[in-house]
Amino acid sequence: MSAKVIGVDVGGTFTDLILTDGDGSAPRIAKVPTTADNQAFGVLAAIAETGVGLDEVGVIVHGTTTTTNALLERKISRCGLITTKGFRDVLELGRRTRPQPYGLIGRFEPLVPRERRLEVTERIDADGAVLRPLDEAGCRAAVRQLLDLGVESLIIHFLHA
Repeated sequence: MSAKVIGVDVGGTFTDLILTDGDGSAPRIAKVPTTADNQAFGVLAAIAETGVGLDEVGVIVHGTTTTTNALLERKISRCGLITTKGFRDVLELGRRTRPQPYGLIGRFEPLVPRERRLEVTERIDADGAVLRPLDEAGCRAAVRQLLDLGVESLIIHFLHA
């Protein structure tokens, strides 16, 4: 296997790449515009800029800040959440116990507003034992309610699941 390693990050504006040969030589760096319609095209363009063929590369490590940026900028689909009964507000409440987390100031607004966070009966303990089985009818009803609210994507997050 080749000792050549590529690390690539696809961002909202640029795709950044670093290639190391594993022989102590200086790394090669490429920066190309991100191709939003198909991010692979930007990755391939950055690889081409290094002058190294894919058949010479042993490992490619890929990361992206595209999703992080979408979350920070709130450019995401209309999300809904289904969670364990009694835990609908946990993420929001956790933030309020620290009004200035890490010395930061500002206000916290959850990515999923309360009216799109629904609960269903179910409970699994920390060891994986079922304490209360999933109320499947309740889960289907929650999905229907979220669809009626215009939800485009769904988070299912049960405690210890």
